[in-house]
Amino acid sequence: MLSTKSESDITSLAPSSPSRSPKRPAYYVQSPSRDSHDGDKSSSIQPSPMESPSHPSSIGRHSRNSSASRFSGIFRSSSGRKGGRKRNDKGWPECNVIMEEGSYDEFEDKGLTRRLQALLAVFTFVVLFTVFCLIIWGASRPYKAEITVRSLTVNNFYVGEGTDFSGVPTKMLTVNGSLKMNIYNPATIFGIHISSTPINLIYYEIPVATGQLKKYYQPRKSHRTVSVILEGTKVPLYGAGSSLTVSPTGVEVPLRLKFEIRSRGNVVGKLVRTRHRKQISCPLVIDSTSTKAIKFKKDSCTYMSE
Repeated sequence: MLSTKSESDITSLAPSSPSRSPKRPAYYVQSPSRDSHDGDKSSSIQPSPMESPSHPSSIGRHSRNSSASRFSGIFRSSSGRKGGRKRNDKGWPECNVIMEEGSYDEFEDKGLTRRLQALLAVFTFVVLFTVFCLIIWGASRPYKAEITVRSLTVNNFYVGEGTDFSGVPTKMLTVNGSLKMNIYNPATIFGIHISSTPINLIYYEIPVATGQLKKYYQPRKSHRTVSVILEGTKVPLYGAGSSLTVSPTGVEVPLRLKFEIRSRGNVVGKLVRTRHRKQISCPLVIDSTSTKAIKFKKDSCTYMSE
């Protein structure tokens, strides 16, 4: 909106030459600055829309002056709101600058120190865990499986004449029986896996009957009675059978029971294991006419631990 016109605010422009047509009168309106906050009113001159457009230079200068006055007013008001910062020679507000001091060597040293600390922590953990495993392994070593041979029941025992696969005449021995054992796991913190080598019934270094204990797992602090079938059919004795005399009253054959029991305990998974082996040897005599089970006393067999 334009303010009320007064005689002092209107200025007429004289014609530049009598030959030219007279121009329309132009007037300027003085209005208070909207950007001032301290009561001082700076005036800005705005051209009348009735001014002749034949003087673009004056309009351009006026526009630039008006824009500059508005920008300076806005800049003053914004600087007043920010509390009067210091300004440099060009009028821009000054701000604090963080000066970078020192070198990057100290950061590299800190990174190297952290890596060394991490490696030291890992190494310490490995050493402590190894010591712990060794302690557990040493504590579990005394816990060995206890094996006791109980009895051997012979179901079939026969000595006779025959020939081997190549046609050589020799004495033959047929044995069929069942061996019983008791196995005890004394360990209080781990179970054991039990297995064995072939269980042989030997006559003068010749295995006449063979059996195999099936692998199984035995819990801690537990007893178990296992049974193994021993079989041998028409085993040639060759020269060892020359001392055997077959009679109607029967025959007694000295034999030896020989095998090895193996136990394995996983104390801390597969990291810490205990292994034990026990070799067992039991001498016995089998009577072909007797059907009674052969009982083994505690001192009848020898038990050798490894």
